[in-house]
Amino acid sequence: MDLDITADLCADLDLVFSALPHKASAEACIPLLEQGVKVVDISADFRLKQADVYREWYGVDHPDPTYLEEAVYGLTELNRDAVADARLVANPGCYPSSAILALAPAIQNGLIGSDIIVDSKSGVSGAGRTLSMTTHFSEVNENVMAYSVNGHRHLPEISQELDSIAGDPVNLTFLTHLIPMTRGILSSCYAPLRSDERVRRVYQEFYADDAFVRVTDAPPQTKQTLGNNYCLVHPVVDSRTNRLIVISCLDNLVKGAAGQAVQNMNLMCGFPEEMSLEALAVYP
Repeated sequence: MDLDITADLCADLDLVFSALPHKASAEACIPLLEQGVKVVDISADFRLKQADVYREWYGVDHPDPTYLEEAVYGLTELNRDAVADARLVANPGCYPSSAILALAPAIQNGLIGSDIIVDSKSGVSGAGRTLSMTTHFSEVNENVMAYSVNGHRHLPEISQELDSIAGDPVNLTFLTHLIPMTRGILSSCYAPLRSDERVRRVYQEFYADDAFVRVTDAPPQTKQTLGNNYCLVHPVVDSRTNRLIVISCLDNLVKGAAGQAVQNMNLMCGFPEEMSLEALAVYP
């Protein structure tokens, strides 16, 4: 059977979403870009700006590093204008979306120091559909486990974006956990405070014009983001230790993947940013 869909893909296309594995996605996207087709890449192939960092974390050489600098990091709330003008958008990873949205207001406004801890927990769909021992029901059910303790692939992505916001390198500890549910990410972020006078107001003002990020009055729960494109953020000051605690919550398959991709596409194509993202079906 002939599975070559190149001709179909290249006929009268405005934009392509690519959700292929790393390296394969770039190899598919680059010819499309050369033909003038816009691309939202949901793999990790265009997120990292340095080819040697990509090689270190993904174990392969990038097919064409010249595109790394051009690609716009597609966390819409932080790069809205650049996304709208882009022909190549690197859709963020699910963990980075939760961590960066949680910390960006505090870092940009100088509220916290550079020693940051991000503790994230994800449902099993974050591992994709490929079977492994750790994703079998009997292994996941009634069980919580830490993984990638020596370094998760999303670590350099989070560091890169937080460094860019801060203007200097941050000292980031990032730890991930698998929890017994299908979908959802909850991240707890900790950092030493420089000032606690304006924390909640800073967050509210930072996201005042963003349709899909909400600053909550109470710690968010994963069920509150199930099947929708929202990221819920709850900043609170621990006065005993003089630390900022920020809890963020999102659906890893929507705001952490496909919903974010559609949000980016809407801007790239001149559509309303919220279009088709306010009433979504849920599967799985």
